[in-house]
Amino acid sequence: MPNSKGAEKRLRQNKVRQAHNKSIKSRVKTQIKKVLAAVDSGEVEQAETEYVDAARKLDQAGAKKIMHPNTAARKKSRLQNAIKKAKAAS
Repeated sequence: MPNSKGAEKRLRQNKVRQAHNKSIKSRVKTQIKKVLAAVDSGEVEQAETEYVDAARKLDQAGAKKIMHPNTAARKKSRLQNAIKKAKAAS
């Protein structure tokens, strides 16, 4: 429980920021799942178009420190490798 007016304000701000960050992380995860689903089904062109959106969202999340920039880069790299493997298999 906050003991001062400033602490109450920080608590309110933290709740708003937490909700905002959670929604962005959720959108990123959803986009990643779309890419992986397209790769699994063998739709390489669809996976590549979904990857563009995923890369943009990952870059934004990394730039705003919602997730660590290296984590965003690692996820992008793994998605690219998955697409590359699917392309080679087909």
